[in-house]
Amino acid sequence: MASRLQSHQLPSGLYVSGKLEQPKETRPPTMAARAMPYTGGDIKKSGELGRMFDISFADPTSFHGGGAARPPPTRVHSSSASSSNPNSGPVRSGSQSGPVRKSSGPLSQLQPTGLITSGPLNSSGQIGSGSRRSGPLDHHQTSNLRPSTKPKYGSAVTVLNSDPVRVGLKVPKALVWAVVVVAVTALLIGTFLAVAVKKPLIIVAIAAAIVPAAVVFVWNCVWRRRELLGFIKNYPNAVLRGAIDGQFIKVTGVVTCGSTPLESSYQKIPRCVYVSTELYEYKGCSWGSRHAERYVSDFYISDFQSGLRALVKAGYGSKVSPFVVPETVANVTAQTKDLSPSFLQWLADRSLSNDSRAMRLKEGYIKEGSTVSVMGMVRRHDNVLMIIPPAESVATGCKWWRCLFPAYVEGLIITCDENQNADVIPV
Repeated sequence: MASRLQSHQLPSGLYVSGKLEQPKETRPPTMAARAMPYTGGDIKKSGELGRMFDISFADPTSFHGGGAARPPPTRVHSSSASSSNPNSGPVRSGSQSGPVRKSSGPLSQLQPTGLITSGPLNSSGQIGSGSRRSGPLDHHQTSNLRPSTKPKYGSAVTVLNSDPVRVGLKVPKALVWAVVVVAVTALLIGTFLAVAVKKPLIIVAIAAAIVPAAVVFVWNCVWRRRELLGFIKNYPNAVLRGAIDGQFIKVTGVVTCGSTPLESSYQKIPRCVYVSTELYEYKGCSWGSRHAERYVSDFYISDFQSGLRALVKAGYGSKVSPFVVPETVANVTAQTKDLSPSFLQWLADRSLSNDSRAMRLKEGYIKEGSTVSVMGMVRRHDNVLMIIPPAESVATGCKWWRCLFPAYVEGLIITCDENQNADVIPV
C-alpha cells in the first residue's frame, strides 16, 4: 500500500484506526451569580430594589456629625413600570430620548416584614385601577359579606301591619255616644243628690244601672274575635263553577304558589303564600311585641267541590285579614342566647339589640299544598276566575241571647286550621 492508515491504541490495549482525539478542556462558566444580600426589611440595604419601586430614603451619613451632608440620591424611574400605568403618560423614544415622565404616585414605604404592600387599609389613595388592598377587614366590611336573612320582596308582595286583623263591633256610633252621655249624666246627678240629701242608696242604684252596661261591653271585647272565627267556620262553602261576578263566597281547597313564592325568615320554609314572624320580649310581668313581619302574595286555590282553580289577589297592597295561629320556634333567655347563632343572626339583620331580657320568637306560615279557606268577592276577567277583597267589611249577625253585638272585619279573609307540622298535599 502506498500509504499506511493511522491507528492508535486504547487504554484497554485494543488498536483502532483513526487519529487520537485530544481531550477537551473543561472551563468554569464565565458568568458568575452574585448572591442577593438579605435586607431584613431595611430600605437602606436594598440597593437597586428601592429605586426600582420609586422608594426614597435619606443617606445615613448625612445625619452623622462632623461630616458634610450628602445630597439624597436621585430617583430612578423604570420605563416598564411607567409604561404599564395608564395614567403615567407616553414614553419618549428615538432621537428625542430623555427622562421618563413621573409615575402616577409612589408606593408606600416597606413594612417591618420587608413586604411591599399597597398602603394601609384606611388610606384613600389607589395604586391603580386594579389594585387590591391587603390586611384584615373591619367589622363593617365583614358584616356586609355575611349573607343576610332578611327577606326582600317587591311590590307584588303585600306587607301587612303588626296587627292586620282588626275585629270591631258593628254598633252605631250614635248609640254608643248616647249611652255614654246618659251614664255620665246619671252619675253626676246621683253624686249631687247623695251629697245633698245624704242618702248613699242613690249612688248604689245608679251604679247598679251602669255596671251591667260596662260588663256587656267588656264581654263583647273578649268574645268578638272568637265569635267571628265561629262565623267564618260555619259559613257555607260555595262552588266556583256556579259563582257569578260580584258574589261574596267562601272557598275551601288546596293552595299553590303564584309568581312570587315566599319563604319564612327564621325556619327558611320555602314556597309559602303567607309568612309571619313575631318577636316578643318579656317586660316585667307580661310579654310585649317587639318586632313583627307579615307578608302575603297572590296564590291559587283549587276548589274541593268543582276542581276549578281561582287566582286569589292578595298581593300588590290588598287588604288581607289572615287567621293563622303561629307557633313558638325559639325561646331565648339571658343564659341561652349565645347558644343560638341563627337567632343572633336574625336579630343582627334587623338591627335589633341583643339585651339580657327573655325573648320568644313565633312563626306562622301557609305553605304550598295546605288546605285553606278564603272569603272574598268573585271577579271574572278574560276567562280568568279571581277572588278579590270585598268592597265592604264582613260582619256577623247580632246574637242578643248571648249579649253579643255584630263583629266585623275588613279585607280578604284567609284561614288555615291545620297544623303547620302536618304533612300537606303534594302539588
